[in-house]
Amino acid sequence: MIRSARLTGVSLLALTLAAAAPAFAKGPASGGEAVSSPAEEAARKAEALRPEIESFTLDNGLEVVVIPDRRAPVVTQMIWYKVGSADEAPGKSGIAHFLEHLMFKGTQTYTEGEFSAAIADIGGDENAFTSYDYTAYFQQVPVEALEEMMTFEADRMSNLILSEEAVNPERDVILEERRMRVENDPASQLSEAMQATLFTNSPYGTPVIGWQSEIEGLTREDAIAFYDRYYTPSNAVLIVAGDVATDEVRALAEKTYGQVEQRAEPGERLRPVEPPSITRRTVTLTDARVTQPNLQTRYVTPSERTAEPGESEALDLLADILGGGTTSRLYRALVVEQGIAAGVGAYYQGDALLEGQFITYGTPRGEAGLEAVEEGIEAEIARLAAEGVTQEEVDAAKNRVRNALIYQRDSQTALARRYGAALTTGRTIEDVESWPERIQAVTVDEVNAAARTYLRRERSVSGNLLPEPGTTPPAPEAAAPSVAEPALPGAIDG
Repeated sequence: MIRSARLTGVSLLALTLAAAAPAFAKGPASGGEAVSSPAEEAARKAEALRPEIESFTLDNGLEVVVIPDRRAPVVTQMIWYKVGSADEAPGKSGIAHFLEHLMFKGTQTYTEGEFSAAIADIGGDENAFTSYDYTAYFQQVPVEALEEMMTFEADRMSNLILSEEAVNPERDVILEERRMRVENDPASQLSEAMQATLFTNSPYGTPVIGWQSEIEGLTREDAIAFYDRYYTPSNAVLIVAGDVATDEVRALAEKTYGQVEQRAEPGERLRPVEPPSITRRTVTLTDARVTQPNLQTRYVTPSERTAEPGESEALDLLADILGGGTTSRLYRALVVEQGIAAGVGAYYQGDALLEGQFITYGTPRGEAGLEAVEEGIEAEIARLAAEGVTQEEVDAAKNRVRNALIYQRDSQTALARRYGAALTTGRTIEDVESWPERIQAVTVDEVNAAARTYLRRERSVSGNLLPEPGTTPPAPEAAAPSVAEPALPGAIDG
């Protein structure tokens, strides 16, 4: 759903770092003497500017996190609910995203559109997004409008009105959104099929937007029941990032959100766990609309919450070494040396309550086919598993991650998203803040162990996207690492 100004284009790296911390490692890069490279110097400067994150909890159970950012008189308010599509009951897929839309339908206090109009009048931005594990709403406005935004958001936490006249047309909007996002996009169709194949028991195999047949059956009563159970203060986290102080945020939060009564106790988030897979699986989609063939392979891994100590951090560095840009092993081998790929890469998605994923992808170049690219990726993974990574590669990956964090610090909304995603997937502020130190502590042996444990084909599903036979897709004009970057599975902005 597009609001007054939509925020799109969140990079894979930014989302990967959504669970990371804003701080930087203070020690030497790899156990020796302190280094003085430009990256280290930038890291130290960034550390000196690291905001002091503070948090408190209201009497009704709402957790509040304050992230000071004094660069401009602007504030971002995000309210995160600890519920996503993976919490939906069987047969009710899509209800989390459906309710996200319905939250803009007006309350007992404000008519439909009044909240959005108030934001637009002052030149602010707003949006909402639903994922497997959380649903969130945010506004970015001049700091003097924070109390007004809090008043609006606290009101719809408890006073939402859902009539048949509001619900039924919005269900049609959702169905149209599904047609646009999925049915009209072969890459999304393949992604949906891959996810359903990778997760046969986990709810991560069900699309966030829902299956069409089940969306068609969603009712006003379903939405009200979901709202009453999950949209309650103790199941939410308020993130306020911007030109604010904790004391003033606390006063405003108590005045607004503090008046919302706890309506329900959602209970523990119990879900089916994905059993170990013993088969290598491949999904192929052929469609006349495909102009650029590509392939992906997704491996089931632990998430940052479920991984053993050091494991998710090792997977982060492994992804960077294997496919994190033009200096990565995959890029140098398949794009530069062999010339068979136009784009290739890898990333780790550990921002989840339960299972995470490690993803590789590639797009063929020239006369090369998907088979050649797939064989090339597998050969590099096999070589890495057999020979291991080097200390120099691990050190360079750590530096790149630090640099990425520095750039991310420039975005107020990215900071808020990082903490919100962590706190709604079972982690803590301390987990977020200690992430750079944990990255810094990763060893070569831990990266090699992660590769050998998780990059095994029996843990994976490969997806091939192909044009209809007889059609000739246009060849990529030049090597470009971004042409085949797949969308992250699971998240829907707006």
